[in-house]
Amino acid sequence: MTGFENLEVWKKSIILVKEVYILVKFFPKEENYALSDQVRRCAVSVPSNIAEGSGRNSPKEFVQFLYIALGSINELETQLIIAKEIGYLKDIEEIRNKILEIKKMLNSLITSIKRKNGN
Repeated sequence: MTGFENLEVWKKSIILVKEVYILVKFFPKEENYALSDQVRRCAVSVPSNIAEGSGRNSPKEFVQFLYIALGSINELETQLIIAKEIGYLKDIEEIRNKILEIKKMLNSLITSIKRKNGN
């Protein structure tokens, strides 16, 4: 097992991806290549950037990729709010709680890496 697979935030973001894929199945068919596609891409971006950053040569680069993951999860949350507002989803509280947990974990990991490296 490589480093990123040991990160709890990566594991939780993989679970989130699976849940997002299930959620977008409830979107109307006309959204298959629009909002639902964008939602899936944002969800996949989170663990992908964690993994890519962990394989970089420096802690600074890892932090940059963690910030990208943080941006993606914020974008995902916004898109889910939009989906709820336009009637595609009824309740997003549970998934938003999971998103919040991942955001906190990303911020903690960023802070930890910066502290260890004197930034």
